Amino acid sequence: MEVRRVLYMKGGVGDESYARNSTMQGTILSLTNTVVQEAVTDMYCTTFLKSIAVADLGCSSGPNALLVASEIIETVKRKCRQLRRRLPELSLLLNDLPGNDFNTIFRYLPEFYRRKGLNQGNGTTHGRCFVSAVPGSFYGRLFPSKSLHFVHSSSSLHWLSQVPPELQSESNMPLNKGKIFISKTSPPCVSDAYAKQFHRDFSLFLKCRSEEIITGGQMVLTFMSRRSSDPVVEEHSYLWELLGQVLIDMASEGLIEVEKVDSFDAPFCTPSPEELKHEIESEGSFAIKSLELFEASWEAAHNHQNCYNKATKEKDPMLEELSTAQRIAKGIRAVTESMLESHFGEAMIEDIFSRYCRHLEDYCSSNDTKLFNIVIAMVRK
Repeated sequence: MEVRRVLYMKGGVGDESYARNSTMQGTILSLTNTVVQEAVTDMYCTTFLKSIAVADLGCSSGPNALLVASEIIETVKRKCRQLRRRLPELSLLLNDLPGNDFNTIFRYLPEFYRRKGLNQGNGTTHGRCFVSAVPGSFYGRLFPSKSLHFVHSSSSLHWLSQVPPELQSESNMPLNKGKIFISKTSPPCVSDAYAKQFHRDFSLFLKCRSEEIITGGQMVLTFMSRRSSDPVVEEHSYLWELLGQVLIDMASEGLIEVEKVDSFDAPFCTPSPEELKHEIESEGSFAIKSLELFEASWEAAHNHQNCYNKATKEKDPMLEELSTAQRIAKGIRAVTESMLESHFGEAMIEDIFSRYCRHLEDYCSSNDTKLFNIVIAMVRK
């Protein structure tokens, strides 16, 4: 699987789009607001720059893409009012893989500028904001040296740059046969392969950002994690385990090839807090300011979205009428459809997610649906 080519969130604003089915990601952004505010305030009060460059890595598409920018702008405004300083210009650099639907983000910009009282050209008393798209993988250089003051990424770094190559044996036989992620029945070499790939990717990510961020610049990262050092836990793997079961069922019915299932592995990893801390300290360019593990449930995400809709008077009747399992299935589809379609074909997608939703209904009837995430704030040494 060529991850850079096939991994992108479902574009547009239709019923199956990421824009309509990313309430969990929006809730996670809201839960980490305080960490972002503190980091931005610290960065600004340390530098008092006239122009601030902010990069949001893995911004995806839809309304969530501008939530962090909105929070950063409001934070700087408040601090400038307190200190009676002129507002700095803001350069907002939105990054994602080339397949991302940047056009949907751009369509939100006029309303975004209006709500924030911003202007790209002559400026207003509320300041200027310049928005750019930067397509490319964040597992590589994206920006000029020492050009960034604040970097943010949410719900993105659990995606790997590639499926771990160690999952293929020397004879080119799949080592995780019948599974698409780490499972209790997977051999130990599978979890080792994922750990090695995460190490390669995250250490490269830190190295690239260390070259792009100024000394004293700040970075806040949020992504899925796990509480235990044991990689075989159900906290996130149940989402892949159930999807894998769907594919196995379809293969047993002759709808898809068994070899297709055996050759599909998720480019996804959820490290523990201890592993992350070790990686950051080993790379050495950043000092950890705070590191916090927190949980968010799909039900809480739905309740949060309802509160958001009431505040903004924006309602989505489709989502309000769905069960928890249906919302999860739509959320996972918006994220994984591009990969599954590339591997199994477009004709299989509806059947895959119809079955997936039924499996989730059974799971949700007797299990919790919370997910664990980690938020890390750090400063460039």
